[in-house]
Amino acid sequence: MVSRFDSRNPSRIMAKNMLVAQSGGPSPVINNTLRGIVETARQLSEIGTVYGGWHGIEGVLKEELIDLSAQCRDEIALLRTTPGAGSIGTCRYKLKEKQTEDFDRVMEVFKAHDIGYFIYIGGNDSMDTANKVASMARARGLDVVGIGGPKTIDNDVGDSEFKLVDHTPGYGSTARYWTHYIQCANEENNGSCPADPVLVLQAMGRKIGYIPAAARLADPRRELPLQIYLAERKTTLEQIHHNVNESLKKDGRAIVVLSEGLDVGDIGVRKDSFGHAQFSSSELTVAQIVTNYLNKAGLAVKGSARCNVPGTDQRHSMAYASVVDLDEAYYVGQKAALLAAAGEHGYMATILRADRDNYQVRYDKAPLAEVAEKDRKFPDNWITPCGTDVTDDFIKYARPLIGDDMVTLPIIDGRIRLARLKPIFANKKLPSYVPQADRAK
Repeated sequence: MVSRFDSRNPSRIMAKNMLVAQSGGPSPVINNTLRGIVETARQLSEIGTVYGGWHGIEGVLKEELIDLSAQCRDEIALLRTTPGAGSIGTCRYKLKEKQTEDFDRVMEVFKAHDIGYFIYIGGNDSMDTANKVASMARARGLDVVGIGGPKTIDNDVGDSEFKLVDHTPGYGSTARYWTHYIQCANEENNGSCPADPVLVLQAMGRKIGYIPAAARLADPRRELPLQIYLAERKTTLEQIHHNVNESLKKDGRAIVVLSEGLDVGDIGVRKDSFGHAQFSSSELTVAQIVTNYLNKAGLAVKGSARCNVPGTDQRHSMAYASVVDLDEAYYVGQKAALLAAAGEHGYMATILRADRDNYQVRYDKAPLAEVAEKDRKFPDNWITPCGTDVTDDFIKYARPLIGDDMVTLPIIDGRIRLARLKPIFANKKLPSYVPQADRAK
């Protein structure tokens, strides 16, 4: 292992550079995690230049490293209210075991740019990449500290006992989005029910139900004719039809929230390079299939069922961002930088609930090997026996995450002032390279 101590002054640690990259779907708060890393790293003597992999690990492979240390501090600060991943980009490129050339290339880039710290921000698959890259670097004698930064609106990183991870940055904002979305949708449904008594809404969440479950936060006292169907609880079109008609007989209307991954038959699913279903790219949507079935089978009252399918706005709508989520995203980025500087190799920064009755959190670490490629399930005991709702225990868990206040956005000339980083890239020192998985395309 290479020593980090200056041989001429053993008491002084030699600064090594940091490389940060992002992977997977973005979130409203992902850039604030990046901001937490960059602003914290600037204060740590162990860390030299902070680079960003341009579009995730693909940018690392192509040696496209944006210099984050050279950016204006005001632009870095604006990352707080800049949603999505437009700052340094993201990707859905998976490093698979057989792609040995890719791994070799990553090691070459690390050596060429004196990378001593690697932080990968993302979900389950990203933590797997962080774990593989960091472990290989160590195995090859490179003095690289590998750290994960959690990010997923699905809230599926971690363990089902919530001992390693309580929740992930991004979820609170998407949950807040659905809280407000359901409130407004209810106003629409209540006003239009003589003609359109049923409104079917499809939420993101391929197979984990935390996002559609958040619809209940709009109506914690269960005053609305709201039904929630999670992908974890099997049902049929016939059963949904029956449930909806029962609601129509009682209330004259119904709001139905569905997981995009609810099994209603073949919808022509497309998959990304991680092997994950891309429901917004599919031939049909779950919401449309359910709506078509309801209208064909017939409603208990006059009128028709209609559907809405919110898209990627669920993960980039900064107007609905949770202030709690924003703050926690920053501090988990700060924790990642501190773990890196302390040499805490092989860990992911994490958020744990310090007080469950009076919401407080603390920032800790979880072994990458224990969170990589492992989907946390939505607790079965948080789904009601009828299968069309979630319990008060879920409400108690999720309510603090959406916060109380609306985020304040910087506005200039009527538009949001977003962060705009300058295209200052590190000089390339290696031959050009095409990632292995892209060569056959």
